[in-house]
Amino acid sequence: MSGCEWVIEAHGCDPAALTDLEKMRALFARLTKELALNPVCEATWHKFPGTGGITGLCLLAESHMACHTFPEYGSLCLNIFCCRPRSSFDFARCLKREFAATTVNVRRIDRPYLAPQHESAAS
Repeated sequence: MSGCEWVIEAHGCDPAALTDLEKMRALFARLTKELALNPVCEATWHKFPGTGGITGLCLLAESHMACHTFPEYGSLCLNIFCCRPRSSFDFARCLKREFAATTVNVRRIDRPYLAPQHESAAS
C-alpha cells in the first residue's frame, strides 16, 4: 500500500486570475470532486494585500491540499498528498484553461508505507 503526492508548478499564468480568491476556491472544489477527496474542515485562505497572491490549505482525511500563487511571477504552486492511490487528473489542461498557464510541470510521487526489504534489513 502506498499513497501519492502531486507537486504541480504552473507558469505564465494570468496574474489577475492568481489574485482571485473565488477562482482558487473553485479550483479546490473541483480537485476535491475529481479526485474524490474528503475535506475534514473548510479550507483556510490568506490573500496578500493589493495585487499579492493567495495561500490556501485544506486538511483532508487523506492528508492535505495546498496552493501558493505568485502573480508577480505568473506562477501557481500546488501540492496534494493522499494516503491512498488516486486516479490521474489532467492538471495541465485544467490550469491552462482556468489560469491561462503556458507551461505546467506535474510530478507524481508514490509514497510507499513499507521500506523495501533490502532497506529494512540494512537499518
